[in-house]
Amino acid sequence: MRKLPRGFYDRDTVLVGRIVEVEAYLGPDDRASHASRGLTPRTAVMFGPPGHAYVYLVYGMHWCMNVVTEEAGHASAVLLRALEPVKNIEGRTQGPALLTRAMGIDKRLNGHDLLSGDLYVADPGGDAPIRIVRRPRIGVDYSGHWARRLLRFYVAGSPFVSRK
Repeated sequence: MRKLPRGFYDRDTVLVGRIVEVEAYLGPDDRASHASRGLTPRTAVMFGPPGHAYVYLVYGMHWCMNVVTEEAGHASAVLLRALEPVKNIEGRTQGPALLTRAMGIDKRLNGHDLLSGDLYVADPGGDAPIRIVRRPRIGVDYSGHWARRLLRFYVAGSPFVSRK
């Protein structure tokens, strides 16, 4: 497998992230996005260049990881919700908190360049067709019409998806 180049991340947020399940957050206008509160010390990575990890704590106990997308200053990202373990991962990965726990991801990786040699997103290669399902994001009911937007994507039929 080869690491994805920076240009892969520097494009429309909805197109980035074919793991097993992701959610797109579309910048400052997206009321479900951390970016909607503006540039803060917590969200600084999200406002930075594409291809970096935005890792943050939710509910005071769970780490979540996003991949920053689009140009610097736009503050868009893709939340990693689930992945299918291939090797070297112990534990469940169905859900953002379980995924980060299984992969040992925490605040130390906030801002991590995903073009590095130790944590990166790889192109799996192959041409096996997959069907992507679009659904509303999970847990963002507070965000008005943004809660109903079809910005959650998952691989149809995958047993590793957190919720159908």
